[in-house]
Amino acid sequence: MQSGHIKQRGEVRGFTLLELLIVIAIIAILSVALIITINPAETLKKSRDAQRISDLASLKTAIGFVLTASSTPYLGTIAGTDYCLNGGSTARIFYSYNGTTCNPASVTPVGADANGTFSSTGQCVASPNTSKTDGTGWIPINFGWTSGGSPISNLPVDPVNSIGDTAAATTSDLVYRYACQSTGGTHPSNVYELDATLESQAYTVTDPKQQNDGGDSSNYYETGTDLRLLPLAGI
Repeated sequence: MQSGHIKQRGEVRGFTLLELLIVIAIIAILSVALIITINPAETLKKSRDAQRISDLASLKTAIGFVLTASSTPYLGTIAGTDYCLNGGSTARIFYSYNGTTCNPASVTPVGADANGTFSSTGQCVASPNTSKTDGTGWIPINFGWTSGGSPISNLPVDPVNSIGDTAAATTSDLVYRYACQSTGGTHPSNVYELDATLESQAYTVTDPKQQNDGGDSSNYYETGTDLRLLPLAGI
């Protein structure tokens, strides 16, 4: 007769505490490794940056329609006043921020093409009008008067769209910026610049688009027809 325990048919052996702890530890390690690999925060930042680049491309295309529709386009006129650079000091930097007040910390353009200086008063628009394309939106261009109507349904805003201190907007503020130059004398006329701040490692370090966009500032992603209008920093 054989001695010892005889396993009965149908008997199921459960996990020991040690085995359970080992399995839990393996799952925890794999979970941490997966989170590190995926990096959700960086993924979200990269997604927002991709949206910013796409938004500015759409705006550039829309403004291009305006520039080709007239030899004297209104790129920055509000209630009959031209706020583009034109040799004076009334020019404004326009922000996509949803507010009534926002001012740049630095107002001196450093680009050789800029004619004049920016006013210490930045331009923001209250949220009901921010995305309008009829000239009352954050970019003061009436896109609707071009042949065939407005080439863009609404003005995009930054995915975060915030200014930490509206009395002194800075480089780190995640908001779109716009400036234009109407009459430049010996400088370019009817030109503009659009800027955005990128936040992901993918687009600021791995593929540094702010440095490789052809503009004069490594602080912003720049596009437009003259990338030397806006200051290098502090806006």
